Amino acid sequence: MPKKKPAHQFTPDAVRSFDDATDAAARHADLNATARTIAAQLRRDTMSPVMVSGVLRLIEFGLLTLSGLALFAAYVGVNGGPPWYYPIMIVLASGAAVALLEVTNCYQIPRLRQPIATLGTIILVWIGTLALMALAGFFLKISVEFSRFWLGLWFFSGLGLLLVLRMVMARLVRRWSRNGAMERRAVIVGGGTAAETLIRAIEQQPYNDIRICGIFDDRDNRRSPPIVAGYPKLGNVSELIEFARIARIDMLIVSLPLTAETRVLSMLKKLWVLPVDIRLSAHSNQIRFRPRAYSFIGSVPMLDIFDKPINGWDSVAKRGFDIIFSLLGLVAFSPIMIATAIAIKLDSKGPVFFKQKRHGFNNEVIEVYKFRSMFTEMCDPTARNAVTKNDPRVTRVGRFIRRTSIDELPQFFNALRGSLSLVGPRPHAVSAQTHHRLYHEIVDGYFARHRVKPGVTGWAQINGWRGEIDNDDKIRMRTEYDLYYIENWSLWFDLKILFLTPVRLLNTENAY
Repeated sequence: MPKKKPAHQFTPDAVRSFDDATDAAARHADLNATARTIAAQLRRDTMSPVMVSGVLRLIEFGLLTLSGLALFAAYVGVNGGPPWYYPIMIVLASGAAVALLEVTNCYQIPRLRQPIATLGTIILVWIGTLALMALAGFFLKISVEFSRFWLGLWFFSGLGLLLVLRMVMARLVRRWSRNGAMERRAVIVGGGTAAETLIRAIEQQPYNDIRICGIFDDRDNRRSPPIVAGYPKLGNVSELIEFARIARIDMLIVSLPLTAETRVLSMLKKLWVLPVDIRLSAHSNQIRFRPRAYSFIGSVPMLDIFDKPINGWDSVAKRGFDIIFSLLGLVAFSPIMIATAIAIKLDSKGPVFFKQKRHGFNNEVIEVYKFRSMFTEMCDPTARNAVTKNDPRVTRVGRFIRRTSIDELPQFFNALRGSLSLVGPRPHAVSAQTHHRLYHEIVDGYFARHRVKPGVTGWAQINGWRGEIDNDDKIRMRTEYDLYYIENWSLWFDLKILFLTPVRLLNTENAY
């Protein structure tokens, strides 16, 4: 499930190596009253067009399969026809129909809005599917045993179900677009004439699902007007970081010419820490790349700079992975967890569990569960003072469960609830620091770790970067491994990390 790499050279490494830009944008900037009000109004989550079309694929596959099986049971099964190959052919034909509808772009949102325009394509796809089914039956020498009456019934019922569903879906998509339930929230980065031209071009696209939420520009009002094409300038690029997180922005569109390389890189240096799609408008650029280098909003070309990591159906697959393996983990480790809880209660006074506020996805603050490993009166919820070797705050049981990472097992509950993933960058306490400096003050681009959900285990941990962070290099290396994981994520990578974790935890050198 690796993502397609952009066709240009704006990679995370290139952006991080741009030394003239600062990392001030990673810190929370104060928004003005207008920007904060707009951001608060946009906090409600929206439906992703990718998810909507994906769910439609599943529904259509289910309807075709169930209608075929129901007709088989009602007609062929009663007459004692040979049953074994019918279900297989029904499932394969339903899958082929969905695949052909995908190839003919029938799941694109603009086409879902106009079912009449796709009527001919749907009919041809369904005829072609059943023709392929008949051809397969001929070569397998089972076509003579197929019920022609059943095949005709399935053709008309399947076609009717597809068309009715498409009509219903068109009404829903239009309604969701009107009330903002299904939209992609975008912010324009850069103002002036270029931004106005871009906005007008986007607004002219029919059935557009882009909602422009405002403009951010570092230039003052003399060089960048406070209102462009009816949209207000809400602040500078540093303030955009906080706005995008509060408003749950989906896309940042940089409206700057490619020739302004220094300025583009300076902005990307600040913006790449966000879990959003970042596009460079190619609408008014004179430089032209091959068509495959672009993505499009309607007919407006965009250069893909960064994609939101683990997005769309990848996020569904990862969530399913978390739920399945979290349940398995809770069952497998329940005896150890019960024994640990009893040992903690017998060893020292206080609760069994310890809750700590840590940074989660998109810099949101989450509560992470652990077994309590310190004396209650000495617990440090802020993690301002890191645990060191032979730390007097740690109990006898605490030393053992910290060294073996048993204290982390309650985080299976976090993963089940969804605040953590099983695999990802380890969440750090909100006030975690080393030598009286917060981590983001040490590491350039530190907050880019939060573009995905944090994990119970991670790539950095199984490579030895766990335990006390007592110098700057340790947090830098941990962040580098975390960013590598984000940029190279796949389910196979998650499985590898998950199964290597117990082996690598045998090395307890840095855990105390």
